Amino acid sequence: MLIVRSPVRISFGGGGTDLPAYYEKYGGSILSTTINKYFYTILSKRDDGNIQIISSDLRVMENWDDLGRLHARGSKLELPFAVLQTLRRHVAVNLFLASEIPPGTGLGSSATVCVNLLKALSTYMRHPISKYELAERAFHIAHDILGKPVGKQDEYAAAFGGLNFITIAPDGTTSVAPLDIPAGIKRELQQNLMLFFTGAAHDSWSILREQEKSSREQGVESLHQIRQLAHKMRQALFAGDLNLFGRFLDTTWQVKKSLSSKISNPTIDELYALAKANGALGGKITGAGGGGFLLLYCERSHQAAVREVFAQGDIPELRFEFESDGAQVITNDPFLDRDGKSGLRWNFMVTDLRGKNCPGVPTVPEQGTAI
Repeated sequence: MLIVRSPVRISFGGGGTDLPAYYEKYGGSILSTTINKYFYTILSKRDDGNIQIISSDLRVMENWDDLGRLHARGSKLELPFAVLQTLRRHVAVNLFLASEIPPGTGLGSSATVCVNLLKALSTYMRHPISKYELAERAFHIAHDILGKPVGKQDEYAAAFGGLNFITIAPDGTTSVAPLDIPAGIKRELQQNLMLFFTGAAHDSWSILREQEKSSREQGVESLHQIRQLAHKMRQALFAGDLNLFGRFLDTTWQVKKSLSSKISNPTIDELYALAKANGALGGKITGAGGGGFLLLYCERSHQAAVREVFAQGDIPELRFEFESDGAQVITNDPFLDRDGKSGLRWNFMVTDLRGKNCPGVPTVPEQGTAI
């Protein structure tokens, strides 16, 4: 059994400059960090020639024996399908996919899925690839094969992990520079950041397409500002001026909203105003916008007030820590599927809110046992 996990990310600055429509003319700059919330792939071999995918998050299962019959676009499992088809080799495996973060929340989960599957399958096939190649392949699948309006930052964040400044040259060459700041400053930065869930963003692709269009038209000046602010944020961290970092985060959010009318909405604007009125210095919606997580920079002395006012509106907080490992294998043990007669069988069950089993109701897989 092979288990691989990859982290999601929070982006501080430079979002939108990683889109090809922008960086191919001007280059891109992104400041981001990964956090200890992960996407997991559990892979086991099969002896019947079939491929089975079970997605816990999407509550869907597919089983087939011919990779050539797959049609990636439009399916709920289009990312796994596309990853498998790029291998150009049939592999008989079970793939169980699960995430600690629901999809459509602005933390780069789609890219994390792609990176994680590539890591799992390349490890299984004993064709190790570098972190740079892992990120580039994932970007190619999303942008070129599936035609998604994606940038490069999410794939590189998931592959590398850590607090990084990512630079993209006009020819697409990408470099990842870890921010070597004092441990105390990094710890204080982490402690001063808060994440609140505003609700899933259901139209993130349309928002990204608008941003892509803006990068060719009237939004270019705004993206120039966003790129410059990413550099200023990096300098503020090197200088240890975290309050300045927080104010730059606020400026970035104000500029980002000019790229599309869908990035924010009255609910998000109200929550952000409440946070600032109770002590937050800055913040932004993670990802494309329209929902997802609201990231706030708020000194610890003011965090209780922010939590209290958000709790009144039933806005849940996601506690997190920084992580620095990126995509990695956490278990690679052949013991559970040494039996050559079959692969894994996944048992389906559902529990009610009190934790009791509800028989006869198929749902996401809870556990797997080798038979």
